Amino acid sequence: MRAPGFWWKRPGAAAALLSPFAVLYGRIAARRLARTRARAGVPVICVGNPTVGGAGKTPTAIAVARLLIAAGERPMLLSRGYGGRLTGPETVDPSRHRAADVGDEPLLLARTAPTVVARDRVAGAWHAREAGASVIVMDDGFQNPSLHKDLSILVVDGRRGVGNGRVIPAGPLRAPLDPQLARANALLIVGELSDAGPVLADARARGLPIFHGALEPDQATVAALTGKPVLAFAGIGDPEKFFTTLAAAKIEAPIRRAFADHRRYSSRDADRLIIDAAKNSLQLLTTEKDLVRIRHDAPHLALMARALPVNLVVRETDAFNRLLLGALRGA
Repeated sequence: MRAPGFWWKRPGAAAALLSPFAVLYGRIAARRLARTRARAGVPVICVGNPTVGGAGKTPTAIAVARLLIAAGERPMLLSRGYGGRLTGPETVDPSRHRAADVGDEPLLLARTAPTVVARDRVAGAWHAREAGASVIVMDDGFQNPSLHKDLSILVVDGRRGVGNGRVIPAGPLRAPLDPQLARANALLIVGELSDAGPVLADARARGLPIFHGALEPDQATVAALTGKPVLAFAGIGDPEKFFTTLAAAKIEAPIRRAFADHRRYSSRDADRLIIDAAKNSLQLLTTEKDLVRIRHDAPHLALMARALPVNLVVRETDAFNRLLLGALRGA
């Protein structure tokens, strides 16, 4: 499913029409946020976003895990495993699990640190603790009330912010913004700041630490694509973020194809992309998340396409490290 375009514009007729449903959804979501939570027995760091999809929380979770590993910790990543058939708790094994089993994001997470998928977050956290985790990093789950979080980082896209500021289905917010900020311990703005001003102001008013991050593409891949135009395609929460990254890296993409988040590419999708790229003498280029799905769903497309790896880099590295390690000491 692709988020409706009106979610990211000033409130209009569609948002107004859906507002009564948004009010009801928002009240339920706000009550869930206030519930008492079970403890994992080890510190839990949650990386979430206040809106639906596309903010950069998975690269942030990976960056957090890497910083914890560098500090001598044994992090395990915890994911719901969206799009996978396994309910868990299950430790992801990239040698035998596919995106259809555990979802695409866990396969990426498992490249950095051991990863557990579980629909039941508490059961998943206990599984990770028993497996030897000294700290659990949750990719998403901020709005899930079941598990106590020792540190919650809200990730916001600098370009889109919180859209029209309305709650689902009138807008992209997963719950009203105020109770979400009240539960957060820090705010991370990813990308150039253009439409995140209101949420930034609210966070400052609450005294939340604010950090700034950027998705930096792998320089070896960028160098290999110099002078080679690409057909760029992406089935992620915000495909435009991928296209913007390409433009910033000066990768020429005369053809861009945006698909719905977690797209399961059919043979027909694959054939069209391959034919269009061949007709225009273009290299097929996609995201790492797309490629882990394509390898199973459309292997002939995977043979023709390459991915552009990206890393989340936080500008205030030292302060961000202190925040993470301080949370562990506090827990």
